[in-house]
Amino acid sequence: MKVFCLGGAGRICMEAVRDLVEYSAFEIITIGDFNLEAAEQLAASLDDPRVNAVQVNVHNHAATVEQLRGYDIVMDGTTITLNGLSTACIAEAGCHGINLNGFGEEDASHDFFVQNGKVCLPGFGMTPGVTQMMAMHAANQLSEVHEVRVSHGSYRPIAFSKSIAETTVYEYDPELPGRVVYEKGQFIQVEPFARPREIELPEPYGKSIQYIIPHAETRTLAKSLESKGVQLVEVRGTWPQPNMRLVHALFEYGFLRNDRIKIGDRQVGIMDAVGQYLFESREGHETELYGYSLHIEVTGISAQTGEACRHTLTHTHPASDGSVEGWEQLRAYTRNVGIPLAIATELIASGQMICKDRTGILSPEEAFEPSVIFEQLSRRGIFVHEKIESLQEVR
Repeated sequence: MKVFCLGGAGRICMEAVRDLVEYSAFEIITIGDFNLEAAEQLAASLDDPRVNAVQVNVHNHAATVEQLRGYDIVMDGTTITLNGLSTACIAEAGCHGINLNGFGEEDASHDFFVQNGKVCLPGFGMTPGVTQMMAMHAANQLSEVHEVRVSHGSYRPIAFSKSIAETTVYEYDPELPGRVVYEKGQFIQVEPFARPREIELPEPYGKSIQYIIPHAETRTLAKSLESKGVQLVEVRGTWPQPNMRLVHALFEYGFLRNDRIKIGDRQVGIMDAVGQYLFESREGHETELYGYSLHIEVTGISAQTGEACRHTLTHTHPASDGSVEGWEQLRAYTRNVGIPLAIATELIASGQMICKDRTGILSPEEAFEPSVIFEQLSRRGIFVHEKIESLQEVR
């Protein structure tokens, strides 16, 4: 099997590459990146004969398609704004595809993947990705599903890479149509910082107020759980509190509209300028607490007892304090995101999906059995925990 790691020298995707080298059965692992020097440095550090590095530019569609041809799967680590371009290249090259984001830009390539008998799985990291696996693990134990609340804490600097800075601006764009909740059969658009809810994450993260964010889980879980009568799907998230305070202030003062302003002879978007400052500043690259934390709450009727119950699932990973080699500081965040991507990449390439006859764009729920993902995560020191409570409520 051959895998092309598109954008593979990025801070998150390189963790997926490292995981493929350590755990996968791929015979060729190509790191393709616009920054050839970074790709070559990563390849040299891995010191594995299966690994090579090439330069790639997804803005050059024809050349990229030719570079991807012959690979079983493309593991796409490019940014949200490039996912439409990158997915179109993957589809035309006749490869399976997978990426981290899943914001919908991939849908335009669905027919091309079907035509070539391939699948594309947009959005498989921690969230979206593992979050859907956790929600489905709970839902599979219920005859009825009433409410699903997906929450996560993403503890990383606000702009350690340009793609992360871009994600911050994207998720809190006041005009973003994808910031929705699913409620009683309808998708309802909400503003940034809507529906605050206190979520208690496992230590060392603790309690924080989280707000609705635009993530793929809202739509995919609403569809997957429609037959079980789901009435509510909400997705929330938080970053370190200084990050949240900054973004909230930017929202209140209208910065997140990214209005164009004139500086000297140049017209620039105000948030483009703020994002560039954060990327270049010390404050944009530091935070006190590093890592990732998921909290999934699913309520419904137990298939076993017929009683109303609540399943709460969380996850834990090695500490970021240096006590576990390879999980120091930022790597406790980047490995949490990159490892699930690598796991799903090999499962797709090796045909280990539950929908073997499907082609085109798939959701995580359609692709994998949750226990398979959990087992692979546990091999890497990432564990899923579940608590089930009986609820005294009138049906």
